[in-house]
Amino acid sequence: MTALKSAMILAAGFGVRLRPITNTTPKPMVRVLGRTLIDRTIDRLKDGGVESVVVNTHHLGKVVHAHLEKRDDLEILFSEEDPILETGGGIAHALHMLGDEPFYVCNGDTLWLNGSQNTLTRMLKHWDAEKMDALLMLHSTVDAYGYNGLGDFCIDQLGLLSRRPESEVSPYLFTGVQILHPRLFKGAPEGAFSLNVLYDKAMENDCLYGMVHDGEWFHVGTPDALEEAESYMRLPYSGIKHR
Repeated sequence: MTALKSAMILAAGFGVRLRPITNTTPKPMVRVLGRTLIDRTIDRLKDGGVESVVVNTHHLGKVVHAHLEKRDDLEILFSEEDPILETGGGIAHALHMLGDEPFYVCNGDTLWLNGSQNTLTRMLKHWDAEKMDALLMLHSTVDAYGYNGLGDFCIDQLGLLSRRPESEVSPYLFTGVQILHPRLFKGAPEGAFSLNVLYDKAMENDCLYGMVHDGEWFHVGTPDALEEAESYMRLPYSGIKHR
């Protein structure tokens, strides 16, 4: 399959756990070794062949606008939200800007390093539009930097996903990187709603799949986690993993 040309970055959140940093800086604008999280994500998308990126904004949206308007290496469109529409509602609101083909979606605070090959290229190789409504990039729950949660999903040998059993630790967490087909949003709720609503529908129809990431992934959710990510990136050998 040829490269996906469109992507969306979810950048409207408040970044509550990163306060006081996010009182004045939107979470996607937080810097890791001098480069913002959102710029790092856009760099990855561009390397993966994306030509147009939609960014939704709400909290300190003008700061995000002013920063990204300086980039001229690919098309950047903005989707304003007032009130905030959550993950599912935000994408549904911007769907008309994403076209009729499958597209990438990345959380604005995502930070990952490629593994054996370009991560988005690996996702595209896994993607099958005939049977998938969504393909989520997963990562080992116990090996993620800055993460201490219980994980999100289990995955079978075919790549189909199921939810983490209640009160148990699941092998994999969702990284915030995914490929979605526009048909996933057919019959979606109006206004604000979580993507989990659509994931559940896709699971019922055996259309929710996953791919396990083979590189590093960082949960930059707190000041301590941010410090941990920066410490890792400073390691002498980490440059090899910055591919």
